[in-house]
Amino acid sequence: MTKQFHLNAFLMGVGHHEAAWRHPRTDARRVLDVTHFQELGRIAERGKLDSVFFADGLAVGPRIKHNSQAIFEPVTLLSAIAVVTERVGLIATASTSYGDPYHLARKFASLDHISGGRAGWNIVTSAGADEAANFGLDGIPQHRGRYERAEEFVDVALALWDSWEDGAVVLDRESGVFADPVRVHPVDHVGERFRVRGPLNSPRSEQGRPLLVQAGSSESGKEFAARHAEAVFTAQRSLDQGQEFYRDLKARVVRHGRHPDELKVLPGIVPFIADTEEEAKALEQSFTDLISPEYSLRQLSTLLGVDLTEHALDAPLPPLPPLEQIEGHKSRYQLVRDLAESESLTVRELIARLGGGRGHRTFAGTPEQIADELQVWFEQGAADGFNIMPPYLPGGLEDFVDRVVPILQQRGLFRTDYAETTLRGHYGLAEPGNRFAADGGRHAGRDVSA
Repeated sequence: MTKQFHLNAFLMGVGHHEAAWRHPRTDARRVLDVTHFQELGRIAERGKLDSVFFADGLAVGPRIKHNSQAIFEPVTLLSAIAVVTERVGLIATASTSYGDPYHLARKFASLDHISGGRAGWNIVTSAGADEAANFGLDGIPQHRGRYERAEEFVDVALALWDSWEDGAVVLDRESGVFADPVRVHPVDHVGERFRVRGPLNSPRSEQGRPLLVQAGSSESGKEFAARHAEAVFTAQRSLDQGQEFYRDLKARVVRHGRHPDELKVLPGIVPFIADTEEEAKALEQSFTDLISPEYSLRQLSTLLGVDLTEHALDAPLPPLPPLEQIEGHKSRYQLVRDLAESESLTVRELIARLGGGRGHRTFAGTPEQIADELQVWFEQGAADGFNIMPPYLPGGLEDFVDRVVPILQQRGLFRTDYAETTLRGHYGLAEPGNRFAADGGRHAGRDVSA
């Protein structure tokens, strides 16, 4: 049997393109309509996709005049999607920078139970000054400090999800025993940043615990992913870059005592799909034509740490600070800087290139060309699957599901039906053991892909 890859749908408002809400193919009013997002979940499930994913931010930011994508808190939104779907995985972003491990562990445990074991947590370390200001800080916490906090945060969350062993819930009516207290454990964590007694007030879920996802590609981010992540959403713009990232990350996973298949690498792609390549490129241009330079310049200024709002659009970027001075998104900063410098782009050209996916690869072509591109990356060691980022919704997702997925299925590269019920099962990952169980837990080491 041909090895198959994984597909996640990264959903954002009415599309990933920053001008999607202005385009005639979308209805911007639906960013506040929960049924819009429920429809997207059903479309993804129709295509047998592994999962859907929502990013999140903790501030409006300075660009509300022209755009704001993150309206709903994603765990709440995914709970609404869970009740109208049965199989597709549900991944939400939540920050370790300003939250509390107990509260987050309980939220995701609830989503996992509501969905029957389909929850995943995209672990982020918030890097925005506006976000910091909403939590009483005068500036962004240092990059290294954010990852140190994230390490302890994740350790606590994992311990809390383990605090109920399998079989702890008894529900014996005759004896009146609801749960076996011997199988419910305090975690008694005392660390540099957190003190948590436990146990969690939610039993272990059908898949053991939520899937752990990560999206940072800095040195700190890659090391964090190698230790903890089971899927990584990443942004590489060329096959060579994708292969280099893939080899590097898999080697780090092995150095941390894990099997390389325990982490799935999913590069992002923004597909513009049409009957011909010319029509696809014209469709992409129709979105580019609606970009608001004021919005884009503010986005770019925040990312690069340089005020570009008065900079000439048809000039190259001004001198940029070294990477060491960036406390925000280091990997995305480097990606955008490299893109501008390697192709000698003007600011206007750069914001056009970034409009579809903020640095993720865009590709305009026929369904067959999209399928070819994904197959090449997969077969040449740059990906275990892909993070599909439709430029407009719901149409862009429908086109991918109804026109590209059948081609991938015909080639034996993607499933024709779900074989498992949990998110961990879709990704072919073993259900984790339980640190508190004497035998490692009922699910320890059981590979659900077998």
